[in-house]
Amino acid sequence: MKKRLIRLGVNIDHVATIRNARGGTHPDPVDAAILAQKNGAHGITIHLREDRRHIRDEDLKRLKKEINLPINLEMAATEEMLEIALKTKPNAVCIVPEKRQEVTTEGGLDVIKNEKILAAMIKKIRAKKIRVSLFVDANEAQIRTSKKIGADIVELHTGEFCHALKKKRETEFEKIKTCAALCEELDLECHAGHGLNYETAKIIAQIPQIIELNIGHFIIGEAIFEGLGSVIKKMKKAIS
Repeated sequence: MKKRLIRLGVNIDHVATIRNARGGTHPDPVDAAILAQKNGAHGITIHLREDRRHIRDEDLKRLKKEINLPINLEMAATEEMLEIALKTKPNAVCIVPEKRQEVTTEGGLDVIKNEKILAAMIKKIRAKKIRVSLFVDANEAQIRTSKKIGADIVELHTGEFCHALKKKRETEFEKIKTCAALCEELDLECHAGHGLNYETAKIIAQIPQIIELNIGHFIIGEAIFEGLGSVIKKMKKAIS
């Protein structure tokens, strides 16, 4: 039986976080992306935040020039970010919720509440032949609305699953499975990410409808001890 290929998107935000802690240019997130490409990553994810706390505009421009992998641009639903996306034309845009005070993205996008704004934004992005992903919790109503307003992809937020204890984790896993199956039914491509490590990524990768995992914090953190190339190869093995 042929093995199913599940893609690994490597988020390089926290290489930029370390760089920005002291200013300057080192370590360079673009170098990390090149290394990820050499070691078998299937895509590069970056989150260009409103406050530019890690990835900067210049990083996005350089990535477009220096790597051959698809770029997945995470961004908030703002006019500024829409303009940047339309100008730089990444392979995909993943619209995420964003709050200034948060340490990292804390949950999924409320597609239902923001339906009109998101629908208008998706129409403009898709007109430039850029794929649109919406980062949502494992919630069937949010997924159905994502389809309704024209998203190509849904990325399921796995943070609740990753941080839960055993019984709650089983419940969260079943929710993700159900929502992944719904994505297939609705002809939405299904991705997943947030808080994943070797163990949790291996479990989520067993869900057949999920075709891509986007992982950043764990990979970059583990790379301090093992090297980025080694960690990417180990993660690819875990999810295959």
